[in-house]
Amino acid sequence: MLRAAMRAFTEGGLEVSLGQVARRAGVGAGTVYRHFPSKDVLVEAVLAEHVAELVAAAEQWADRAAPGDALFGFLLDAIGKSAERQHFCDAFTADRSWPRAVFTAATQRFSEALDRLLRNAKQAGAVREEVRADDLAAIIIGGAALRSAHPNRARSTRLVRLMLDGLRTVTEDGRFRDTSAGQRHGTEECCVECGARLRSRSTGRPARYCGATCRQRARRRRASG
Repeated sequence: MLRAAMRAFTEGGLEVSLGQVARRAGVGAGTVYRHFPSKDVLVEAVLAEHVAELVAAAEQWADRAAPGDALFGFLLDAIGKSAERQHFCDAFTADRSWPRAVFTAATQRFSEALDRLLRNAKQAGAVREEVRADDLAAIIIGGAALRSAHPNRARSTRLVRLMLDGLRTVTEDGRFRDTSAGQRHGTEECCVECGARLRSRSTGRPARYCGATCRQRARRRRASG
């Protein structure tokens, strides 16, 4: 039911009814009401599920990448996921009664995961010392809004990357200190889906995507459009 509600709210907004969610889930309306007695309870559960996905992504980035790559890779990932579910971010920022009990637990785990990424990145010298975890949470919401509002996905991703560059440590000559595995170039090519830097090719057509995941995601979006 949560997966069905997630898809329904993503596609139709938060005005989707519990009856519509029940039909998408293939269950009766009574089944939905037994688990989620009101629309607000269901929206809270979906929001908590979205945050739980971000927590899992943060933990994966922390475990598989260098500290600087992990933080900035996760921020791009979280902004992309949140942009696809902009209705959830709107609900969170518009309703001042949040967080509630279920959502509180989810956001606490998210804060801990974000703190871990930020602490590791600071220890590696990859991010400015004055940056705080709540700054990053606000940037995720703002970056998602930018991605959703911009008509060109590739350009919006580049703008998000420019915004994130402002978090990086600045060297004495005024340049950003990039501690990622790859080198940064002024003419670098980026994945049109997630904005990740692409490896240059000496032969063949220029790459458009960083890998199969982004290629498939772009195909699904074109098919649904």
